[in-house]
Amino acid sequence: MTERQREAPHRAGAAALLGPPNVGKSTLLNAILGTKLAIVTAKPQTTRSRILGIHHRPDAQILLLDTPGLHESGKVLNSALNGSVVSAVEDCDAGLLLVDARRGWQPANDRLWEALGAAGKPVVVAITKADLGDGCPADWPEAVRQLAPVLPVSALQGEGLEPLLDAVVELLPESPPLYPEDELTDRSLRWLAAELVREALFMELEQELPYQIAVEVTEFDESRRDLVHIRASLLVTRNSQKRIVIGRGGEVIKRIGIAARREIEALLESKVHLELWVKVEPRWLKNPERIQSLGYV
Repeated sequence: MTERQREAPHRAGAAALLGPPNVGKSTLLNAILGTKLAIVTAKPQTTRSRILGIHHRPDAQILLLDTPGLHESGKVLNSALNGSVVSAVEDCDAGLLLVDARRGWQPANDRLWEALGAAGKPVVVAITKADLGDGCPADWPEAVRQLAPVLPVSALQGEGLEPLLDAVVELLPESPPLYPEDELTDRSLRWLAAELVREALFMELEQELPYQIAVEVTEFDESRRDLVHIRASLLVTRNSQKRIVIGRGGEVIKRIGIAARREIEALLESKVHLELWVKVEPRWLKNPERIQSLGYV
């Protein structure tokens, strides 16, 4: 703990990680927490849910809200995801607005900047993937330069994290901790396991198919201390998708299961027996109630 942290009042509050798809929100969350909480793939729009990660410091407790990337779409699921971004703006104490150093300021950043301003929320701007880009380009909006700290960060290299967190803490209200020191998230292990299965789907399947699949954990049995039994359904919308996910002789779903089990065992620090079943549910993508029941909003 630094001398400044000893003298400063304790602060606690929520900071929403906001930005376009694939800007590095989940990677940054994991880097700050020092553990894999949010799934990460090279494909955009992997995150479907608002995820709370709790970062504990001697002088502060930062509730980091990882959100889906804000994007244009009229589909029911994507509209619901954008809704979760809007609610994060409303619920947070401060916005952590992410800008990809390689792509620069995007229209989605404009929309989020305006939404945060309309909600009266202070903002810190993080230039992500700073090791791959040129910093803060001259064509950025002047208001951003004048009204918000702009800090470079490389989550993969672990660079710039502490200055970024210091800037966020300055914007949080004075408060005692809001969660116990040993809590990392408000999400259940059951939900996190489903997300790791979904990550394996993204890594194994091509094109648009992973975006049309949901994962529902139907059994999570921890009664044996040495082995956790998990059964999950992979929801697809058509029989043709089911055949692709299973693969010839079950080879594809086997690879998905092996990859997912490896990550779940690392999360749970226990051996895992994982059963995956593919289920055709034609309307899950168009049913707001079903989307909500799956935990995606």
